[in-house]
This record gives sequence, C-alpha cells and structure tokens, in this order.
Amino acid sequence: MAATPAGSTVDVQARFGHSVKGLLTEKVTSCGTDVIALTKQVLKGSRSGEFLGQAARNMVMQEDAILHSEDSLRKMAIITTHLQYQQEAIQKNVEQSSNLRDQLSHLLK
Repeated sequence: MAATPAGSTVDVQARFGHSVKGLLTEKVTSCGTDVIALTKQVLKGSRSGEFLGQAARNMVMQEDAILHSEDSLRKMAIITTHLQYQQEAIQKNVEQSSNLRDQLSHLLK
C-alpha cells in the first residue's frame, strides 16, 4: 500500500500540472486575442483621424462651392433687375412707336 499513496501523489501532481498548463494556455490565448483586438482598435482609430481629415477637406471644398454659388446668385439677381429695366424701357418704346404710327397714319391721310 505504500506504493499506492506515492503513486497517488505523483498522479495528483501530474493532474495538477496538466490543469495548470491548460489554464496557462487558455490565459496566453486570451491575452493574444486581447492584443489582437486592441491592435485592430488602434488601427481603426488611426484611420478615423484620416477619415475626419478627409471630411474636413470635403467640407471646406463644399463651403467654397457654396460661397461661389452665392456670389453667382447675387450677380444673377443684378442681371435680372437690369433685364427688367430694359423690358420696361422696350415696352414704353413700343407704346410710343404705336402712338407715333397712329399719328403718322393720321398725318398721311
């Protein structure tokens, strides 16, 4: 029976060593997975900065386009006003020419 307790002790130590190795392997795997996840997050964060920079550049370009459009609209409003004045002047001239034609036809009769 003396061999059994000694064999039992060796068996318990082997099982304990095996379970410790298993736990250690699990912890190493878990840490590796965490490091990979952290690396992915850091890379994603660095790309976020690039995306924000690109978005800022696009916004500046859009702002320039809006300012240019606003300037064009102002110029078009001025041109529209001038065209309205010209239309009124033409209408007055047409009315006057109609009156002149009537007067000429009256004189020529």
